[in-house]
Amino acid sequence: MTELTEIIRSDIQALTAYHVADLPQDFIKLDAMESPFHPFGRKEGLREEWLALMAEAPIHLYPNPATSGLQQALREAFSIPECAEIALGNGSDELIQLMTMLVAKPGAVMLAVEPSFVMYKHNAALYGMEYVGVPLNDDFTLNLEAVLAAVRQYQPALIFLAYPNNPTGLRFERKQVEAVIAAAKGIVVVDEAYGAFSDDSFLPQAGKIENLVVMRTISKIGFAGLRIGYAAGCPAIMRELAKIVPPYNMNQLSLATAKFAMKHADVIEETVVFLKAERERMQLEIAKLNRVKAFPSATNFITVRVPDALALFEKLKEHKILIKKLHGSHPLLDECVRITVGSREANDAVLTVMKGLYA
Repeated sequence: MTELTEIIRSDIQALTAYHVADLPQDFIKLDAMESPFHPFGRKEGLREEWLALMAEAPIHLYPNPATSGLQQALREAFSIPECAEIALGNGSDELIQLMTMLVAKPGAVMLAVEPSFVMYKHNAALYGMEYVGVPLNDDFTLNLEAVLAAVRQYQPALIFLAYPNNPTGLRFERKQVEAVIAAAKGIVVVDEAYGAFSDDSFLPQAGKIENLVVMRTISKIGFAGLRIGYAAGCPAIMRELAKIVPPYNMNQLSLATAKFAMKHADVIEETVVFLKAERERMQLEIAKLNRVKAFPSATNFITVRVPDALALFEKLKEHKILIKKLHGSHPLLDECVRITVGSREANDAVLTVMKGLYA
């Protein structure tokens, strides 16, 4: 074992693996921004149609994502400009990894705001990039002056901006993001993993701004189990990215399901509309509680500051409800938790517990 530790990179040994929480039996899972509904279960006959499609999927053959037709289906469903080229990833996570790999040269810098998605910094460490994290303001808004100063000082090869941001839920001001894109000499990835729940997107600009890559996923709209993300940008970047995308990084079942889903985007949108309405209802109810602050959200989750995050986490766990405890992960997230918006029944269960503690 001693010999192995000498072989394995010391910086990797110093890292901590991403923790996926176990889900005890009969628990309501509100910790990972998953949809509470099967995406094809809300329209009669749709699940059966999908199952028949799965039965015919050529799982005996290697997939060819480039000719699967999914890119065009995504382009039509989300109005991605024709001038943008699209890359598919095994979830957004793989695209974050590949974008990092694309620019990771000695001395190259990655810049992101904090707190934000932890995998940005994680991949910077994996690929030997210098990482610069710029703190958000106390209310989770973007500190534009500090970000632009860091861009000038460090000249990052890669900038990640989650729009809306995770784990805070807030969508930054569009003009601020535009200012960062304009100031950057490197690539700016606008990560719209939660874009379906927001009222704004940079997808219409994909392919039209040289250093912009817009990254999205279908995980949050009901397909977390498929692991399909996509990125759109100008050919100069996307054709270089294509050189390092693994040849069979998708699977036949996921490709076929995602393509089928895009044909039924109206059904998926019904779930999105429902979750947005539930998000607003929950925020209104939480606002009535004492000593509790729910931050504005343009996502399918709500970040809440409470008197004791651990106490709320444990109390909900006693009621078989799992949420995400953010306290301790970053100073700005002191006493914060993140609650995924679920079914009406699940949301009511959360509110009942919170009212018992803070009414």
